[in-house]
Amino acid sequence: MRLILISLMLIFATVASAASDGFSTLEEQMTGKEFSAAGLGKLTPEELSALNAWIRRHSLATLDAPAAAAAVASAGAAPDAENIDRRGLPSDPKDDEQPITSRLVGTFSGWDGQSVFKLENGMIWVQADRDKFYIKEVENPALTITPGMFNAWYLSIDGYAKKCKVRRIQ
Repeated sequence: MRLILISLMLIFATVASAASDGFSTLEEQMTGKEFSAAGLGKLTPEELSALNAWIRRHSLATLDAPAAAAAVASAGAAPDAENIDRRGLPSDPKDDEQPITSRLVGTFSGWDGQSVFKLENGMIWVQADRDKFYIKEVENPALTITPGMFNAWYLSIDGYAKKCKVRRIQ
């Protein structure tokens, strides 16, 4: 019992420190059953922390500025703050809430409640609701992201009536 209590306290401390930088740890994203079924309950707090750090580096690090800078550079402009489209970001001044049109990069077969959408224009959005929608795989489909009420944004794939709520992360 004491070991479980200590483990829970360490996990809570790990979650609290990770939450402060906006990263969702495995403990936050998985249910208790999923966590146990994956065998993650067997990890020491140090091993779990190392795994979360690896996930943070390899998932969020790939979503950093190089993609946005490359998109801006390919448009022939210098990658400075004035040339980057800030729509949908928390720091967006909300002056221009026009729909965003672009294409997804790669194969698309729908969303599953945890989807990440990488756009050709360098933007990266994540699904902000738990809806699921599946279609036959398509390559680089065109899409539109439209603003809604209360700073919400909705993604729709051209040719389909279904929308999902999204949040921009880059």
